[in-house]
Amino acid sequence: MKVFFSIQLIFIAFLVGCQQTVAQERYTTFELEAPQLKTTKKIWVYLPLDYETSTKKYPVIYMHDAQNLFDAKTSYAGEWKVDETLDSLKAQVIVIGIEHGNDKRMEELTPFKNEKYGGGNADAYLDFIVSTLKPHVDANYRTKAKAKHTTIFGSSLGGLVSFYAVLKYPEVFGNAGILSPSFWFTADIYEYAKKAEKSKAKLYFLCGDSESEDMVADMQRMTKIMSDNRCDCKHLTKEVIVKDGKHNEKMWSGQFGNAVIWLLK
Repeated sequence: MKVFFSIQLIFIAFLVGCQQTVAQERYTTFELEAPQLKTTKKIWVYLPLDYETSTKKYPVIYMHDAQNLFDAKTSYAGEWKVDETLDSLKAQVIVIGIEHGNDKRMEELTPFKNEKYGGGNADAYLDFIVSTLKPHVDANYRTKAKAKHTTIFGSSLGGLVSFYAVLKYPEVFGNAGILSPSFWFTADIYEYAKKAEKSKAKLYFLCGDSESEDMVADMQRMTKIMSDNRCDCKHLTKEVIVKDGKHNEKMWSGQFGNAVIWLLK
């Protein structure tokens, strides 16, 4: 009886170990030279559950701050649980996470300089995504490469640069997830939006009502500019304000699934 019980325990431990291994393998990573930034970028990749058993092509979401997306150990203040969320939705999408540049993060994710904080190197960062990373991804994974199947997605400064990217590269990005966007960083982003070509992209704006004094007002100012610039009869813009929502990974993680469903439908 003791032997049988021991065998059972070993078998259960084996199953648990297998499950943990599978969970850990829901994403992979690789490194890619980024000549535009004079560095090497670590890239995280999530593939749909049926990727290995199908021949289908999939839409792609490019996400910033990859350290915070998949793994609590590498995250700053809790992970987004991107892989768990997409698995639960059985989402038919590839996610490409781009690690931020640590002390270079503010430079990379801001399109214009701030008088106090500097920054303003997003053009080089986005050129890396568009000219180096996306061609590599399209060549090595089964992707739907057209703009309507390509989303750029981020929060805070990542929300700011995602909005800028979808306006700067309409031929590359057809959708954007813009969570808690740091429009406070520079007023130039509003002027850029006013002068940009009439966008046909799907834009998912979201913030919490407990982030900062200006977050909701800043976001609504931008959604109004976009509404004034284009006909919303096609329902291309979604605006969500989360009650009691704070500027953190917990809120973004909790809202990620809804954003993906809307952007991909």
